[in-house]
Amino acid sequence: MRNGVRIVDIDTHVNPSYETLVKYLDPDARSRVAELQPFVRTRNSNGTTSRVLHVAPYPFDRFPGEAPTEAKVVAGGKGALEGRVTGSSSHHRVPPAPGVQDENVHDRIKDMDVEGRDIDFLIPGTWATAVSGLPDVTLTEALYRSYHNYIAAYCQPYLSRLKSMILVPGGDVEWAVKEVNRLKNEPWVAAVWPLLPEGKPIDHPDLGPLWDVMNDTHLPIFFHSFFYEPPYFPGYRDIWGNAVVARTAAHPWGAARLLSYLIVGQIFDKYPNINAGVAEVGHGWLPHWVIRLGEMIRYVSGATPLLKYQPIEYVQMGRFRCGAEPFEGPAMTKAVIDILGPGVLMHQSDYPHGEAHFPDTAQMVLDWPIWKDLGREALRQHMAANAESFLRMS
Repeated sequence: MRNGVRIVDIDTHVNPSYETLVKYLDPDARSRVAELQPFVRTRNSNGTTSRVLHVAPYPFDRFPGEAPTEAKVVAGGKGALEGRVTGSSSHHRVPPAPGVQDENVHDRIKDMDVEGRDIDFLIPGTWATAVSGLPDVTLTEALYRSYHNYIAAYCQPYLSRLKSMILVPGGDVEWAVKEVNRLKNEPWVAAVWPLLPEGKPIDHPDLGPLWDVMNDTHLPIFFHSFFYEPPYFPGYRDIWGNAVVARTAAHPWGAARLLSYLIVGQIFDKYPNINAGVAEVGHGWLPHWVIRLGEMIRYVSGATPLLKYQPIEYVQMGRFRCGAEPFEGPAMTKAVIDILGPGVLMHQSDYPHGEAHFPDTAQMVLDWPIWKDLGREALRQHMAANAESFLRMS
């Protein structure tokens, strides 16, 4: 809590190392470690060496003004952000405690206390999307089970303060349903992230059994965009090869496509207990997109089924919620709230990554002058209540 306001951060990260993922593999999966070796990459960041999984990183390595070359996707290759990201010291007044993305949960809680965060929603790193592109889905499932074992242990000492989600592959719905049923009553489980193979839409009829079990357990869909690993963002080959432009487009574009098909694919209409939320995708795009989508549905009237509501109404009623990127600022945030209402946006910081203003992100947002006009209740919703009513917290 900060300034008397409860803080729920919808976008904070863990990123267990390769060694940690192997440690938490189920016993019957440990014989498969050799299959992971082509995807292991050693990285050095700020003097710290770690090993991570890179399955098929798309390089996005064209500098503006250069002639394009054919992209070379190599297993275990360099990620599109590696060596290109501004150091965290540019935003962090105090550096986050070391190891909080791996197994150092106790210092994470100390960092949360310093910033005033009551609850962290934990999102795994790029490896989680990357392994959705492995040719053998059973190896993907072994790694997702490893994450579930890891995150259960990570959250266990602080179950009232740490939440995460079940990772399930869209390429094996039967396994996905079994895993949700296995974990649905775990206290750390607050959402489900369906990771779809390239070319499989969120409204594919094969996914019906997954929606059934999620609807029965009131578990929402959660989506966090990544851009240089499978499943790549829409249009990734047509972005002319630059990492800045690719990342600018990828996050809102992926979220907009997801929202569109949750609406026109009738997921919201058919499953009243399934809501959806997104993080690290920006928020200024959201009112424009649903207004435009509504007009396209009206104009191209033969291309979608009859829906219960207009696209903007699904968002206004809370079926879709969006993390608010602090860098988009108070004016953009107020504009979104003015159009869509105070029940849509959720506070996020991206802790402990470089985009976070640790330990000041929450205070920075609390200090925005817009809350004088929008009111204390809108502030309360933005900082905690919207996230708490979106996530399954019990």
